[in-house]
Amino acid sequence: MSQTAFLFPGQGSQFVGMGFDLFESFPAARARCLAANDVLGYRLTDLMFGTAGEDAEAAAERLKQTNVTQPALYVHSLAAMAVLEDLGVRPDMTAGHSLGEYSALAAAGAIGFEDGLRIVQRRGALMATADDGRPGTMAAVLGLDDAAVEAICADVGGADVGVVQAANYNAPGQVVISGDVRAVEQALEQARARGARRVVPLPVGGAFHSPLMEEARAGLAEALRTLEIRPPRCPVYLNVTAAPTTDPEEIRRRLLEQLTAPVRWAQILQRMHADGARRFVEVGAGNVLTGLVRRTLGREVDAVAAGTADALRALTAAA
Repeated sequence: MSQTAFLFPGQGSQFVGMGFDLFESFPAARARCLAANDVLGYRLTDLMFGTAGEDAEAAAERLKQTNVTQPALYVHSLAAMAVLEDLGVRPDMTAGHSLGEYSALAAAGAIGFEDGLRIVQRRGALMATADDGRPGTMAAVLGLDDAAVEAICADVGGADVGVVQAANYNAPGQVVISGDVRAVEQALEQARARGARRVVPLPVGGAFHSPLMEEARAGLAEALRTLEIRPPRCPVYLNVTAAPTTDPEEIRRRLLEQLTAPVRWAQILQRMHADGARRFVEVGAGNVLTGLVRRTLGREVDAVAAGTADALRALTAAA
């Protein structure tokens, strides 16, 4: 039987105004956003909606800050999820890209909304400062296969230039690398020389999913140790393994590993498809993951983004 997978976005999908139409249109989404403000102790919604009294450029820059971006994306996804749950629409399986893994766990009932928000807030704060003394960066390499990118990273990395590794296996021919600035720059030069179609430095606040995030590990481990994790209602496909699980202790362990390990997103989509998923619904900001589904699995599957009021109405009308 055909199954539906819910996917949850990570950093890079945020935008000023995110979630405002949900807040205005659906009581369940409004309640979740207001609850988030209470939990955090500040008006996250002002930063999401662009109502904090800043000009457009300043608002966008503020929203790019890791300690703001991560809670904002989580709250947007879970506000949309609240609407779907109210209407009885539930997934057969879930997965989230990087930060989105926490949204996927909350959507599957493995963690509570407020508990998840607190740990996402802590994770964002830790990651924002993890490489302060050793600045890092990330970049996308397009047009080379996984093995070629991995070989470039192995050739370039070393004591004299620092570390660089594959951080996100997003789709066939699309790999994001992460590490020390000099090492990433040299890896991009090598990628061009070896036939990459395009290389794109990313405007991020750190070298996520690389050893440069090691400084955040102890703080995240402490937070995860006390997090209540229940068996999810449906399988959650994990970033680190690309495999499904319903085991709370494996979830806890893999969330910590995820901090410095690659996100195996293309492999997750392929495994979900092998396990029967034929409909993929991106729940939250933007449509980046919808594009990655089509690039990875082709047009034989149904992929839709469901982060706006209009999209949620259309989705629930068709359910």
